[in-house]
Amino acid sequence: MPTYVAMLRGINVGGRNRIKMRVLEALFVDLGHTDVVTYIQSGNVVFKGRSKRAAAVARGIEEGIASELGLDVKVLLRSRDELAGVVAGNPFLRSGVDAARLHVTFLNGTPEPALVQDLEAFDAGPDEIRVRGRDAYLRCPEGYGNTKLNNGFVEKRLHATATTRNWNSVTKLLELATP
Repeated sequence: MPTYVAMLRGINVGGRNRIKMRVLEALFVDLGHTDVVTYIQSGNVVFKGRSKRAAAVARGIEEGIASELGLDVKVLLRSRDELAGVVAGNPFLRSGVDAARLHVTFLNGTPEPALVQDLEAFDAGPDEIRVRGRDAYLRCPEGYGNTKLNNGFVEKRLHATATTRNWNSVTKLLELATP
């Protein structure tokens, strides 16, 4: 059974789409997943899935949340190996970089190259973004709360659904997904 990491977009943020983690865990179990573990309140779930078809797994979770909880929530899914690749591929990891200023925006698909080129060329002051496949790496020296490269901006520029996690969460999710 493959190990997946599900990152739910926009739950428990600003009082919207409230889901308790124990309810989310139970929903994943009801959907037939095993070894379900949640991480913090922002909708991160590590689990073993029955299917090797990630798109079908994500769709099933979205449908389960809609039917059981009445919420329209997008699920961005990565396998354990894909998440390991995200961690290993961070172009901003270098000596002296403050990991607290690094983030990853997970995309629902690979954006068009011209959109990526335009986004990477955008003048975001001290902030930087590099897109690699379905993942956008962010370096925000003045903090994510101050960047123009926020989740909504990236979604609009890349015509994608996305969710952003800080570097600590990304590495913790990989740790939880690794036996």
